[in-house]
This record gives sequence, structure tokens and C-alpha cells, in this order.
Amino acid sequence: MLKKMSFSPVIIAIVLAIVLVIWLLSGDDYSARTEAPAEQQPPKAQLTSVETRWSEARPYAATTIAQGQVLPWRLVEIKSQQSGRIEQLYKQQGEPVQQGEKLLRISDEGRSALLAKAQANLKLRQSELKSARSLGESQFSSATELTRLESELAKAEAELHNARLNLSQTEPGAPFDGVVDRRHIEVGDLVQSGTALMQLVQLDKLKVTAQIPQQHVSELEIGQSATLTLLDGRKLEGTLSFISAAADTSTRSFYIEITAPNPQHWRIAGGSATVEIALGSVPAHYVSPALLSLDDSGNLGLSVVNQQKQVEFYPVSILSATNDGAWVSGLPERAQIIIQGAGFVQPGDVVRTTEVSS
Repeated sequence: MLKKMSFSPVIIAIVLAIVLVIWLLSGDDYSARTEAPAEQQPPKAQLTSVETRWSEARPYAATTIAQGQVLPWRLVEIKSQQSGRIEQLYKQQGEPVQQGEKLLRISDEGRSALLAKAQANLKLRQSELKSARSLGESQFSSATELTRLESELAKAEAELHNARLNLSQTEPGAPFDGVVDRRHIEVGDLVQSGTALMQLVQLDKLKVTAQIPQQHVSELEIGQSATLTLLDGRKLEGTLSFISAAADTSTRSFYIEITAPNPQHWRIAGGSATVEIALGSVPAHYVSPALLSLDDSGNLGLSVVNQQKQVEFYPVSILSATNDGAWVSGLPERAQIIIQGAGFVQPGDVVRTTEVSS
């Protein structure tokens, strides 16, 4: 007779747990063999949100600005053409002069006597030639003698011309209407040929020179109006009168000249001025300078959103700028400019826009 076996509750619990685990594992394995795994759904892409503002192009009077040097229309050093002593000053520093007006007198140094001698010699040669021609008609004077006398007469005429010129140069005159700006001599000074006597300037008209960058020279034309702003705020209106044909090899800029009337004879020659040349009207947008950025090529521009909600980068040119805003060209007539979030997107990105009213 078999002896009846007894099991403790702990052993029974362990056996049941093992059986349960085996059953669960066999069920998962069967399901994996008979059912395809569920398709994995990729996460939905999140569009970057940007704030935009619509901008309409407006006509802008374009200008190019440069720093210029104000010069007198004409400036000349009056130099002595004869040697001698300064006897009299007809004009002092700061006094106006008319063209041809005498400025000073240099001592005669015998030039009047040489003029009288040349005049007398000319009269003698004229008389000799007249007599010889009369004798020539009577066959008493040879052709060779007539030629010699004609040569002597021509020489006498040249000597008289030189004597008159030398004497006239002892009283140099003003070559144009102007003002005596400097006087380098005093009465009693001994001067030689080439000694600087006075400096004469013409101030009723001014010449302003400046350098224009090569990228702007194609926009310039002779005759364009220009505004000159002096350091003290005064303004003069002028006209572009010269554009150099070749750029300066060291600065790659072009030399220009502007002619400006100065009816009030302002004493501004030698100073500086801001030159603003009108280039005509162009369509432009007024934007905050903070919106400007550089692309990978270093071009300055603005990021805008097109009709497909894609970001586009437009290179622009700054026409003028202040702390409050900048006028730029290069954008479409109507542009949706990104004003917030441009630094987080790239050209070609599709974005979600939030429009901000102007």
C-alpha cells in the first residue's frame, strides 16, 4: 500500500508560478509569429514660427554721399618776372582786384632808358630802309643791302617789343577778378625773377573735389545736382562738372569735381564739406537696421517669406540710414519681411507666420 505523499503550500505556489510564466511566454511567441508588428508612425515635423510685417516700396530720392574738399575756383601765386626793389604796393591783403588791375611796382632799373633807346633805334632803321629803297629804284642800292637793312629793322622791332614787355612787368596785374589772399613782400624788399609776390584767389565760385567708390560711379552723370553741407550746417548748391575716366589705383575710387556758386563770398575755401549728389528716384523700403543680416557669402540683406511660406534671402543696398531706420533697395515691390525669428530659419525653410501690423 502506497504511502500518501504530502506537499507544503510553498512548493505548490512555486510550481504554479512557473507554470504561469511558461504559459505567458508561449502566448507572446505565438502572437509574434502570427501577427505583423504595428507600423511605427514618425513624429510630425514642427514648423518654425516667425513674425512678419508687410512692407510696400515707396519712391526714394537716391543720393550718394562723400566727403569733399572745398577749393577756390582759381588760386595763383603772382611771381616776379623782373628783378628789382619793391617801390609801391597798390593792393593789400584782403582787398578785391579786377582783372588787369596793377598790384605793385618794382623799381625801373634802367628799363625806361632801354625802351627809349629801342624806340630811337627802330626809327633809325626805318629811315635807313626807306632811303635804301629810294636808291634801289634808281639802281644805286643793291638787293643785298636792302635785305640787310630789312633784317636790322626786324631786329629793332624785336628789341622794342622786349623793352616794352620788361618795363610792363615791373607792374604786374591781376590775371582775373579776385581777392589778394596773401602778400609775401614789403616795400623796399629786393626781389629776383621768380620771387613770390602775392597770392590771388577767386571766391565767387568754388570747386569741391571728392572721391566716389567704384560701385557708385556708374550712377553719376555730368550735370547732376549736388548739395554741399559745411561743418557749421550752411549749405551750397552745385553741379557735378567732372568725373575722372580712371580710378585711383590705391583707393579704387574715382575723382570728381563739383562747381558751386558762392555769391556771398563765404570764406570756406580750404575746408571740408559733405557732398550729396542726387541720383534720381528709386523704389525703396524703410526698415529697421536691426533686421539686416549677412548670408553665407557675406551679402547684406533681409529675410522674407514668399507666397509658398518659404524663407527667401534678398541682398539689399543701403540708400541711407539713421538710428531710427534705413532705406534699402533690392526687395520686391511688396514684401513680407521677417521681423522676429529670422536667425532660426534658412532660405528654403517652410515656416508658420504671424503677421504684425505696421
